[in-house]
Amino acid sequence: MSRPLALFAIGLVFGGGIGFVTAAGNGVTFTGHDHSDPAQHGTSAEQHAAMGHAEQHGAAGQKAELAAHNHTKAINFPAGPDAPGLEVAVIKDRMAGWNLQVVPHNFRFAPENASSLDNPGEGHAHVYVNGSKLARLYGTWMHLSELPKGKVEVKVSLNTNSHSTLTVDGKAVDASVTVDNP
Repeated sequence: MSRPLALFAIGLVFGGGIGFVTAAGNGVTFTGHDHSDPAQHGTSAEQHAAMGHAEQHGAAGQKAELAAHNHTKAINFPAGPDAPGLEVAVIKDRMAGWNLQVVPHNFRFAPENASSLDNPGEGHAHVYVNGSKLARLYGTWMHLSELPKGKVEVKVSLNTNSHSTLTVDGKAVDASVTVDNP
């Protein structure tokens, strides 16, 4: 093989690898479309929200464990001693930032089942700061490195594996606390 051709081949391999790592690090998927843009699916925003991924993107050949990714749907439980519940606390970290403690009741964090079919009483949490979603949470503790200055509301909601809102008697299972960040 000639030297220029060999250098070209090496450049392709390394360039492709760097591109792959950069794309993966920025959340780019290989599905060929943006989930936030219903126009790419030929559906309205309402249809996009109402349909699961398998319906939108062709379920042929995909395993049944794929679930609908629907933040507008709610999974409701009746009130009672077995209903899911939630307590939260935000504690100033001695070194820097804040520590969020989440104490779920009748609910199990199941990161291994994220984005799959719902199982009653398991899923993950969504963390919000002043109404803006900060992250998903798959356990009982989270470090918040920075919070805005002043009065800050930290809210946590429980969600099912498929990202649906968890409700009890039609009310979202969430809890919030307000901290004063000088």
